[in-house]
Amino acid sequence: MANEATLVIETAPPIAFTCADGTGIEKGTFLTLSDPMTVAATGANANAVVIGIAAAEKIANDGNTKIPVYLEGIFKVLAGGGITVGDMVESHSVAQEVVTATFTAGATANLMGRALETASDTDTFLMELKPIQIKDPA
Repeated sequence: MANEATLVIETAPPIAFTCADGTGIEKGTFLTLSDPMTVAATGANANAVVIGIAAAEKIANDGNTKIPVYLEGIFKVLAGGGITVGDMVESHSVAQEVVTATFTAGATANLMGRALETASDTDTFLMELKPIQIKDPA
């Protein structure tokens, strides 16, 4: 897979989540959460609810329904536009890219974390993974 997130500093161990047996997930893939404690690849989904990053590869139809997931850490990721150090970032409409988060009145922001370096479009940079969802009560 192109543009996978690469772990640089592990700040917490990965946690086992449920995943579909028939789905293949590459190591370094951004993952979205569903109930009960189940993950899937986010794909090309702007402002996706990213819960973490796959810590290992999951091979499709291997009989395994668990995958280790990093919920935090420092990762090298790909910028989908200009990003300034300190910016909060979110998933982009291009799979495996992140962009500076936008905040719209009355909307929900699904933040992946914070940029630890400045980057231009298509550059890789360090990101602190720390997913959080912020809802505007407006």
